[in-house]
Parts: sequence; C-alpha cells; structure tokens
Amino acid sequence: MTKITIAKGDGIGPEIMEATLKILKAAGAAIETEEIEVGEKVYLSGNTSGISNEAWDIIRRNKLFLKAPITTPQGGGYKSLNVSTRKFLGLYSNVRPCKSLHPFVKTKHPVMDLVIIRENEEDLYAGIEHQQTDEVVQCLKLISRPGCEKIVRYAFEYARQEKRKKVTCFTKDNIMKQTDGLFHRVFDEIAKEYPEIQTEHWIIDIGAAKLADTPEVFDVIVMPNLYGDVLSDIAAQITGSVGLGGSANIGEECAMFEAIHGSAPDIAGKNIANPSGLLQGAVMMLNHIGQTAVAEKIQNAWLKTLEDGTHTPDIYKEGSSKQKLGTREFAEAVIANLGQKPSILKPVTSASSYTMVLPKYQRKAPAKKELVGVDMFVHWTGSDPNELANIIHPISTEELGLTMITNRGIKVWPEGFKETFLTDHWRCRFKSPNISVIPKAQIIGLMQKALDLNIDVIKTENLYKFDGVPAFSLGQGQ
Repeated sequence: MTKITIAKGDGIGPEIMEATLKILKAAGAAIETEEIEVGEKVYLSGNTSGISNEAWDIIRRNKLFLKAPITTPQGGGYKSLNVSTRKFLGLYSNVRPCKSLHPFVKTKHPVMDLVIIRENEEDLYAGIEHQQTDEVVQCLKLISRPGCEKIVRYAFEYARQEKRKKVTCFTKDNIMKQTDGLFHRVFDEIAKEYPEIQTEHWIIDIGAAKLADTPEVFDVIVMPNLYGDVLSDIAAQITGSVGLGGSANIGEECAMFEAIHGSAPDIAGKNIANPSGLLQGAVMMLNHIGQTAVAEKIQNAWLKTLEDGTHTPDIYKEGSSKQKLGTREFAEAVIANLGQKPSILKPVTSASSYTMVLPKYQRKAPAKKELVGVDMFVHWTGSDPNELANIIHPISTEELGLTMITNRGIKVWPEGFKETFLTDHWRCRFKSPNISVIPKAQIIGLMQKALDLNIDVIKTENLYKFDGVPAFSLGQGQ
C-alpha cells in the first residue's frame, strides 16, 4: 500500500477529486490517501503562500502528491502554489502527453501523439521582478546549466524508455543568445549521447506555428519553462480539449500529479466538470509508483468510455456523442468499463513507469572568469540620449569609459535614431579601452562618482568573459 497526499483544491477540484479517487478505488489501486488543505481558503486566511508548514511536512513525508486545481486570489502578494510546489520540492520535469482521441473527441489533428517535457523550476518563473523607474519594470530570466542538463537528459531518457524516435528542442536563441542559447547548447551536447534518437531544434515562434498546424511531425518536445507552459496547453487543446490533459511533475525525491486545467469556479458544484484531466494525472502517478496493471486497466476503461460516446458536457457533440453525463455519472461509466478495452482507439497494452534513474549533475571545472566592464542602469526623465551622454561622461575613468547607451535594449547613443521611442530607463555601458581585465574597485569608484553627480543609478550588471568569450549581449543595433 502506497500512501499519497491529496488536495481537493478549489472550484471544481473537490468534484473531480472525488470522481478520480472513486475510479482508483474500484480499479484496485493500492493507495492510501492523506488529505491536506491548500489554495484559496488558506490564502484568504492570511497565508500568502496558500499552504501551511504542516501541509508541507505531509507532502515531503509521503513523496507523492495528487493535487486538484486551486484558485490563486487576484491581486499582488499571493504567490502561485503550483510554482512554489514545483520549486520547493525540486520537481524539475513537467511531463504532458498530448494524444488525439479521434474520432470520439473532435480534433483537426487525428493522428497527433506527442509529449511535451517542460523545464519546471527556472526561466521567467523564478518570479524575480522589480519596478525600476516610473515607466519600466523588469523580470529576470534565469537559465542555469544544471537546470538545462537535468531537463534535457530527462527528455532523452523518456524518449528512450517510451521507444519514441525523436526529441525536438524549442528556444528563442536567435534573440536571447545567452539564456536560450545555453539551453540549445546543452541540448546539442547531450543529444550526442543518444545517437539512436533523431534530434532537431526549432525557434519557438515557427515551432509553435508548426505544432499548431502539423503536430503529427513531433514526438517528444523539450523546452524552457514559459514556452512549455504555453505550448503544452495549446497542444492539449488541439487534441480536443485542455480538460482531458494530465500532468506529471517529477523530481529526484518527490512527484506531483495534476490536471493541466484550472479550477473553473464558474461551473463548480454543478456536476458538469470533466474529471478526465485529474484522472490522467492519477494514471501517470500509478505508472510512476509501479502500479502499471491498475493504470492500464483504468486507461483502457476510460478510452472505452470515450469510444462509447459517453461524454461530459465540455466534449459532448450532438450527432457524434451518444450520452451526456455529469461528473459523478461519468466516473460510474468508467468504473463499469473496468476490465474492458477500446476496439477502435489503441488500447494500452504495457503501461510504462516514469521513474528513471538519472545521473546526478556534475559541476564542471570553473571557467576563467574575467571582468571587462559594467552596465549601469539609470533612471533619467530626459529625452535626448546625447544630453544623457554628456551627463554620464564625467564619471568615466581611464579604465572604464562610456561606450554605449541603450533604451529598452536598442542602441540610442552613439548614432541613435530620432524615431526610436524612449522611456526613462537607460543602460549605460562602460568598458576599458586600454586593459582587458578591470578590478571590481573600479566599478565602486564609478558608482561613487555617479552618486556625487546625483545620477540615479538603479542597478549595475558586471560584464564578464568566460574562457575568453564575451558572456553578455550586444545592444540591438551594435
């Protein structure tokens, strides 16, 4: 018997959790549940994290968490519990299978069968944001080599285990050459260790267009966090419905399983919600803990139910569906089909486990790191970059001279265009014309001179070379 933590969540959460657990019990799943309270009620009690310390202890003790959707209250100050759970527990891999159920669930892509594997812990979802001037806020995009290596290796190991033939990488490294560039480089490095698997890389915009148009050309797709979040929902929707999608969040010690849809408070309590997404998450959980026979039985019964035309209102179609059932009744229909298999849809014959033993990340030998300059970000309400350059120039030193000013990334000095729209947020780049490496004390001296001249410095970013290679972006237009 395996003990799991459950949370019934908000909105339709309690209804679909009840339906899911009823199916699991009827199928003979060897699980014992321990319930915790998370979500809107906890948020509104004054806990901005949406979860108590006691609940965390239960999740960490049981290692397995089946979670229904929750509602995060609107407004600032409330942190996403989904993001927090993934990061606190080290659930670095988000696995979302997206397979069409044609002709029983309407879709324009009848042969679609792909899996999106999304990095789950970093990228813009680090949630590090600051307002820096009256007009500009920033969000830091953090991509780490360990994060890239873990998720890319997971994608290849998953493809190998599931006997899939191709792994595709999506990034935007033609623009974000440092962050997405690292993700792409790591993908290429690790791909060499799996010569039997085809590989390819797509820029995210045209890759997303290709996914929406011809998803059948993809097999396993791995990508950074934000892209994976957006495209996995799109992929699920074009299979027929986001409401049918389940999700596994896998870490080295813990795992969380959920539906990919939200809490849908507008239909809560009406017995019309589709429990399939959470059920699919539960099936992935059973595979993860080795109860593959039960997972197979449930999945085949679910497919048989859909094949029978027994549908909840979200996927019911006049003329093709045969019976419209509520949440509870749909669960009963799945239970009645336990032990049966679909005759048209491909039945599950050998469910796989998502548990994979992956090597621990090995930190590389440090590169030679050289400080070669600094970007100083300034809050200034003027509109002429030449005027700002005249204000900034006096703080230059022999070691650090002003070489460029940008506004929202575009070079505006020297030789800027008058047509460029400008905000009150300016990046002033200082580099050495004479020496290749500068001491950090020079930056402190630069900051002191800026303070003496009443220049409003928001922040600085050091400019480094690693093993002689510049590790910072050029200004757009340089």
